[in-house]
Amino acid sequence: MALLEIRKFPDPVLRKVSEPVEKFDEELRALCQDMAETMYDEPGIGLAAPQVGVSLRLFIGDGTIFGFELGTTVVFANPTVLSSEGEQEGEEGCLSFPGVFEKISRPEKCRVRAQDVVGSFFELDCEGLSARAIFHEVDHLEARLMIDYLSPLKRQLVRKEAKKGYPNDPRRHRDDDDDEAEAG
Repeated sequence: MALLEIRKFPDPVLRKVSEPVEKFDEELRALCQDMAETMYDEPGIGLAAPQVGVSLRLFIGDGTIFGFELGTTVVFANPTVLSSEGEQEGEEGCLSFPGVFEKISRPEKCRVRAQDVVGSFFELDCEGLSARAIFHEVDHLEARLMIDYLSPLKRQLVRKEAKKGYPNDPRRHRDDDDDEAEAG
């Protein structure tokens, strides 16, 4: 397994609509394992393939937010939201916008259909955080980003953050702490 580079906005791969997953093979399994290792290292609760530079309709999620046991990662290949209802507003972050958190409105509940890492279809009912994660990750597959939900002023502020190299990125500060620890 290997840590993958998280693509940060404005990387063009984040604005490319993803292609369907057609091969459910060892290469896909390896990609999903690497994505899981990367997601947990960040730490995050979801990661879409475009965020690691792969334009496939694929994302993974931390299984605990979907009601599975600790340490489980759920693979969603070729996901389709079958239904949604209600509305929730909450603070949302994204590994492609490190250190940026904004209030975004999403459906409260949804039912999603997808394929797992071997191509078997499954359906899952989601509510609250798990529904938020589904819509956030499906947006990545459709080349929509959290910045698209912001007002023009907030969008401009996030673009400035990106141009500055995301100075509020907690990962950046963690790396600085590691450098200081090595020097000491």
